[in-house]
Amino acid sequence: MEVRHTTGPDQVPGMDTEELRSRFLVQDLFGADEVRTVYSHEDRMVIGGVRPSGATVPLLTADPLRADHFLARRELGVVNVGSGPGTVTADGTEHQLGTKEVLYVGRGTREVAFTGDGSAAFYVVSTPAHATHPTRKGGLQDATPVHLGEQRTSNERTIYKFIHADGIQSCQLVLGITELGEGSMWNTMPAHTHDRRTEMYLYFGLDPDQRVVHLMGRPDQTRNLIVAGEQAVISPSWSVHCGFGTGSYAFVWAMGGENTDYTDVEPFPITELR
Repeated sequence: MEVRHTTGPDQVPGMDTEELRSRFLVQDLFGADEVRTVYSHEDRMVIGGVRPSGATVPLLTADPLRADHFLARRELGVVNVGSGPGTVTADGTEHQLGTKEVLYVGRGTREVAFTGDGSAAFYVVSTPAHATHPTRKGGLQDATPVHLGEQRTSNERTIYKFIHADGIQSCQLVLGITELGEGSMWNTMPAHTHDRRTEMYLYFGLDPDQRVVHLMGRPDQTRNLIVAGEQAVISPSWSVHCGFGTGSYAFVWAMGGENTDYTDVEPFPITELR
């Protein structure tokens, strides 16, 4: 498990491209038959990825967690961002996940494992948990869709909320998928911060020769990261987060922190960004 320290907002203006990328961009997340995880000190969130190709791949605990199993004091969201189905087994119960399907796994689950034929890619997000909620699966048909934006502003999109206050219950994890409409590029407008939560973006469905330009930093001191498919961005509570792509894409958004109120944001109109 990699441990990732980001930084405070006053340090960002002095960073060059490589330092920004080393602190906020997570690359090479999806290992073949290996769960690769990153522990962020931002709200103690953990993200990870695995692409199983025949073997059963367990989710193992790691020293930074100080626990005898991964979910001893944590909860977990799993999203299949691959092109085909795979299986997540939680304490002996198998859950098949197709593309863009989500599984919530509650605190106290002792064994989690992933299987597939190489076409499934499982993205995992974990937050600390103070209570136990039941393991539940959700598909796009079960999610709460929110349609935002319009074609003329290049930000027509559908937000699917899976794990949230009115959906799959959790302690603090909030998770969903955003799909952009045909021809739209911008993924989040207006840009905003979450003073009470950290957010992670995982971009997927992006052709290998295309990129997303992800904006981050304080609203009056924005910086950018050039992001490929299946790469993740750590967005601290003080950082805005939005972006535009050079080709079609989707992304998984996941938050952890003080509350599960999806609308608890501080928006910044594009005219206020610098």
